[in-house]
Amino acid sequence: MKRFVIGGGGHGKVVVSLLHACGLAVDAVLDDAPSRWGETLLGIPVAGPTELFLGRDEPRAILAIGGNVRRLSLARRFSRVHWETVVHPRAWVHESVRIGPGTVVFAGAILQPGSEIGAHCIVNTGAVADHDCRIGDGVHLAPGTCLAGGVTLGKGVFFGVRSAAIPGVSVGDWTIVGAGGVVVRDLPERVVAVGVPARPLRPLRKDELPEEE
Repeated sequence: MKRFVIGGGGHGKVVVSLLHACGLAVDAVLDDAPSRWGETLLGIPVAGPTELFLGRDEPRAILAIGGNVRRLSLARRFSRVHWETVVHPRAWVHESVRIGPGTVVFAGAILQPGSEIGAHCIVNTGAVADHDCRIGDGVHLAPGTCLAGGVTLGKGVFFGVRSAAIPGVSVGDWTIVGAGGVVVRDLPERVVAVGVPARPLRPLRKDELPEEE
């Protein structure tokens, strides 16, 4: 069974690097941008668009798409794909942590006991989720994110670089926490929140949400 990375941009590069670090071969990168076809990503050919999946018999793949909306949309679109979960050998993940399909955990990340990570999440370089965190599908924890114990993040939440959350707070679906933001109280769904402490700045626009939302 062949293995594909979907996404030929910068995040695709780090996903290919992650797979190589785990000793896993990548057959090709797929990307919908024609300008990338024929290029290589860390020596892996960008073979063509995601439509190349159609007609294949349940290939293995990882979505290397940084944007949460696009990543989850593609995951629904290609329902027959075997989405792989990959953890970097230099990440630390307690044996009790549950991780959903399609999620990637990068070098230096720490996932502590009792935490649950949904499907198609990105736990980026050096991100930390302490004990008993509940992280929904499609969440992206950017590099250096730090979640204290018992934090709950809804579907599609994005935590910016070096953002943080104190113990026990909740963040609603699709909310974006800006870089360096510190969440000290619950945040509603579908807002952009910034600052220390993080406060809602504005609601998300329609074009920042999935169509079905």
